[in-house]
Amino acid sequence: MNWIIRSTKKVKFHTNLQEVLKPIWDDLAIYKWILTDLDFISDQTLPINFDEDYFVLDHPEFELLYQSNTQIIWGIISAVPNNIEPDTSAISILSAEDTSVWESNQFLIPESILEIIAFDSGYTIVKFKDKSLSDQFENYFKEQVIDLQKFNEKYINRT
Repeated sequence: MNWIIRSTKKVKFHTNLQEVLKPIWDDLAIYKWILTDLDFISDQTLPINFDEDYFVLDHPEFELLYQSNTQIIWGIISAVPNNIEPDTSAISILSAEDTSVWESNQFLIPESILEIIAFDSGYTIVKFKDKSLSDQFENYFKEQVIDLQKFNEKYINRT
């Protein structure tokens, strides 16, 4: 239930949240969002900026980002249950460059039900704990995504 978007045929550019989350967006209204280690390009006013190390957004705030035409270049974006109070001291030091982002079923924010890692505008890693959401995502993107473990076996873990 871990994927990497390898093509931009269904997305205009890597880590455009509106396109990445499109097949599952309606199922995500009950979560809040944690965003950290961000670098992005946008021409709109958003509830994120470069002044803070991390952001915790409720669904309406995150929807502003979702509806925008923002490119997330680097970052960790996690959906967590609304009742979770995140450990902000741990979140503020997370990095999309941590090698564990490439490991299947390794979530940088343990409470996440969904974690998106934007890696240098070239890769979008999407990890799920919910099989139904993962299946919806895979069925929508089809051959545009590859299982993260298979990607690692082919490109990363070569001996």
